[in-house]
Formats: sequence, structure tokens, C-alpha cells
Amino acid sequence: MNAPVPTHRPIQQLPDQLISQIAAGEVVERPSAVVKELLENALDAGATQITVRLEEGGVKRIAITDNGRGIEPEQLPLALARHATSKIASLHDLEHVGTLGFRGEALASIASVAAVRITSRTPNAAHAWEIVGSHEGTVAPSSGAFGTTIDVQDLYFNTPARRKFLKSEQTEYGHCAEVVRRIALARPDVSFSLTHNGRTIDHWNVSEAAKRSAQILGSDFAEARLPLDEGAGPLRLHGYVGLPTASKARADGQFFYVNGRFVRDKLLVHAVRAAYQDVLHGDRFPCYVLSLDLDPALVDVNVHPSKIEVRFRDSRAVHQFVFHAVQRTLAQTSATAHGSAPAPISAAEVRPTGTPVWAPRPHEQTSFGSQLAPTFSPSPFAPGSRWDDPRPQPTQGGVAQRTEAYGALFASNEPAKSAAPVGVPLSASDRPLSNDDFPLGFALAQLHGIYILAQNTKGLVLVDMHAAHERILYEQIKNALDARLEGEELQVQQLLIPVTFYADAIEVATAQDHQETLTALGFDIAALSPTTLAVRTVPTLLKNADAQTLARDVLRDVREFGGSRVLIERRNELLGTLACHTAVRANRILSNQEMNALLRQMEITERSDQCNHGRPTWVQLEIAALDKLFLRGQ
Repeated sequence: MNAPVPTHRPIQQLPDQLISQIAAGEVVERPSAVVKELLENALDAGATQITVRLEEGGVKRIAITDNGRGIEPEQLPLALARHATSKIASLHDLEHVGTLGFRGEALASIASVAAVRITSRTPNAAHAWEIVGSHEGTVAPSSGAFGTTIDVQDLYFNTPARRKFLKSEQTEYGHCAEVVRRIALARPDVSFSLTHNGRTIDHWNVSEAAKRSAQILGSDFAEARLPLDEGAGPLRLHGYVGLPTASKARADGQFFYVNGRFVRDKLLVHAVRAAYQDVLHGDRFPCYVLSLDLDPALVDVNVHPSKIEVRFRDSRAVHQFVFHAVQRTLAQTSATAHGSAPAPISAAEVRPTGTPVWAPRPHEQTSFGSQLAPTFSPSPFAPGSRWDDPRPQPTQGGVAQRTEAYGALFASNEPAKSAAPVGVPLSASDRPLSNDDFPLGFALAQLHGIYILAQNTKGLVLVDMHAAHERILYEQIKNALDARLEGEELQVQQLLIPVTFYADAIEVATAQDHQETLTALGFDIAALSPTTLAVRTVPTLLKNADAQTLARDVLRDVREFGGSRVLIERRNELLGTLACHTAVRANRILSNQEMNALLRQMEITERSDQCNHGRPTWVQLEIAALDKLFLRGQ
């Protein structure tokens, strides 16, 4: 196919109308872009009440009314002129932009591709004034309340080629509604009303951020979120981060604002994603509503025509601040942090048929890893419990332990100094213990060798023992490696008899080439021959796992990601693999003492509400829900 031959014309000045239409191609991509620009102007004018009226998805009509300070009649023509604005007047103003709009192009661009009418009344004016068409239109008296109404009709009426690229009415309306939702989320101090084709779709009164986010994002997010409000120097991050169990398959639950402006910034998205990396499965997306406030001089908002991207003066400092703030908030996800399950199953969520609606929506089950059942040591749990006994042990279920007996149960089992920290002193108390001392309650029984059933003051607690133990081990291994980086010695276990196994040439070469990395991880893997490797030491926390399986997994990850990367970028994936291999397996029969020790360890472990794949480790079934299942009181 032959390329078109360019037409040779002399260089000439473009007509003003054509310049505005070219600008409109960048600013006014679709009706939602018009809604965004007009809403930002209304907020910049100090509006506290905004009404958005749409017809045919915004293509036929977009009318936005606010109660802001209005526009003086003599300035109405300038409002429709290109590069005319009240928001900046110098380079200094541009470098310290504190408003949502500032370029002075939006209204002129919109007026070049649609029929525009502006009606405005200032507080000291006797009546409203209006202008129609463009900056060349006549300003005439009109009627109207204080504030401004901008009425945009027949979008792209004079550029039919652009109009052909628009989607269906419902699709365009959906984009417009999403813009309103984004802006309403950021400004709970402003009331918003949205109508489409004469029907009111949404209305949000002035409220607090917690209520506004619950109204817009729904009860699922409201019941599975953690508040965040941290500051450091000129930076402040506030809002809500969703629990890992509230993650989604798409990134449509992510709202980030910089100085009140909704942005899609790769640096900020990466910082939040990194904070979730060891509590969320790789193909899931966290939900959050976060606002970053900082000195306008520290951020450049003039990098994109639609102002949806920003550039920070010190991007590394911003990234680290956001990452650590979100990470610290997520670290609160343990039983003792908020005293209830991530998403408790209440009576209201139980179906009339008696089938409970499980609020935590876990994703697909992850593999338990090696099917070789390792033996267990008492290190993660109560010292003296028989984790190293390979024989099945009877379940001591059916009758709840009395709290006084439970406190005395561990009276003679003080933690050994070499054991992993257990946090809660496992000793008899001078006073009778209550369920309030233990948010996860006390074990009753084990179900199908997979779940622990326990009772607390709220009702029934169900624990996925493998997922819970996996999180505990993961955090212990991670803390041990962090301590090593700070100069403390990593505890390793010398194997009395080295474990030898057949290895291919690549595995042998990996062991020889990455000895430093393996040592840093607590492994001593040496080549005995061109086809044999021997495991001589393993981290103490993993001493009861299958040494051969652990060695193969470590060598595979080191080979795939490289020695330095596996300790920095891919560390969490490796630690997750190690924890999964060592965690208690399904069908392992536990005694009451062992089950209770697991519950106590969960209560003191950060992020213990979910495993490192993002699955919930426990849920709560409240007494009211149980009553409803059995129609008690009805």
C-alpha cells in the first residue's frame, strides 16, 4: 500500500478555532474528560454543593451546577478564551500550583467542539449573567442562584469524525460516573448529585471520609479496611488500605490522590504494591483510597495534558515513605491488633436457608508444596509439645478447656532461650484468665485434619492451621534474616549426618557459584562429586523440614533470579517457599496443647490474619449467626 504523498504548503499561522480543536483532541477525549475539567473548576471556585446532569452518556448534554464564588460578568468572555486563567500568573505560581486546574485551556477547548453556555452569579450581584458560544459571544443578563452553571451540549457536533470514535451511551455514561466517584471520594466535605437522562443515580451529602468511602466503594470495602494517617516532614499520607482478603482480580479499586488530585502514578502504585507483596497473591490487586499531601513545590503537575500524571522532586523519598507507611499499617493485621477476624461472619450475613455468606473471598488454594510430611520441633509453639512424634495423636476435642486450667497448662513450660519467641508468657496467672486475654479463644477440636475449631467471647473461630503456621514461620524467617543484616548471627543447625542427594550439573554449578548467597540464607550445600550434593547446615527455624526439598528449591530460586536478587527483590517469594515446606501439613493430628500454642503464636505475629499468599488464616462465626442458622429465638 502506497503511503500518501504529503502536500507542500508554506508555513503559516493556524486559525484560532483550529488551534482550540487540536487542543481539544488532547483535553476532551470523551464526555468524561469534560466532566472532569468542569468538576475541577467548580472545586477550585470553592463549591460545597455540585450537581452533575447528563443526557445520553454526556454526548447530548453535560450540565454542572455549583455554589462557588461565581464569575464576574466582565470576565465571562475570558473564561472561554484560550490560555486565560485566574489560577497562575507567573512561573513561580506554576511551580507552586495549589489548584486542580491551571492551564486555562479546558473551557476554550470544550467550546471549540460543543455548544457551551455559562451562567454565573457572584455573591454581590443582583442577578446572574450568561455567555453563549465562545469568548466572542455577548454577555447578557440571566437568572440563577449564586454560583456557576456550565451547560455543554452536542459534543463533537462540528467534528463528526471524533464523534464516531465514541462508544455506546452506557459506556460513556460509565466513564462519566467513574470520574464523579473519583472526585467525590477525595472531597467528602462537598455534596455531589449525579443524574442521567432525568433520573437521579447518586447523591452524597457532606460527610466524613470513612462514610464517603463506604458509600462509594460499598460495605465490602468498609468492613475490610484499615485506616492510615502518617506524616514525615513535608509528607502526609492518609486514607484507607484494604485488607489482603478484600483484594480484587482487577485494579479498579485503587484510588490515589496527590494534593487532592486523582493520579495514576507508576511510582506510587509500585510503592503500595511492594507493601502488599508478602501478604497478597501475585495475580491479585489490593484496594485502597489514599491521599498524599505535600508542598506543591515538591511535585510537578504540569507533565500531562489531562493532569493525571505527576513528577516528584525527590521520587525516592516519596516511594519509601508511602511503602513504609502502608507496610506498617498492614503489619497490624493480627488478632490482637483489631480484636476480630478480618471480615467476621455476622448474623446479617447468614442466608435464611442457613448457608453462611463467607465475606473473606479467598483466591484459589495454593499448593502445600512437598508431599513429604516433615517431623516437627517445638520451636514455633509451646516448648515440650510433641511435634517431633510422627505417630498420630488423638484430638482432645468436644469439651472446652476452662480458662483457669489453660493458664496452668503451660505453667511448667517456660520458653527455652533458643526457641522462637512466643510473645505471650505461657505461665500461670495470679488471677483467673478470661477469653479477653486471648482474642482467638481456646481450641475445641480439629476438623478433617485441616481446620482448628476454637471458641472465644464472640462465638466460633475457624483456623486454617497450615496457612496460619505458614505465616508464623514466614515472619520468623524474615525477622531472622533482617536481624542478620543488622549484624546479629543467623542461627543455623548443623546436621549430624549430612543429607546427600543426586544433583544434575546445573544444580552442582549453582551450589558452587553462589556459596555466599546460600550461606547468607543459613545453608551449607557442598558438592561431593559432579553428581552429588550434600546439605550440612540449614536455618534452625527450618531444621525439621525435608533438607533435600529445601535445598533443591533454594538452588532453583538462586539460579533463576541470581544471587543478589534472590536476597533483595525475590526474597519474599523464597521465604514463602521455605515457610510453606516447613509449615504443618493437612491431616496432621494435633493435640489441644499444640492447637492452643498455634493460636497464641498467631495473636503475637504481625500480618497473621492472612498467609503470605493472601488467603485468610481465620474467620469468626458469631453467636448471633449460629442462632440464626438454628432459628433460635424465632
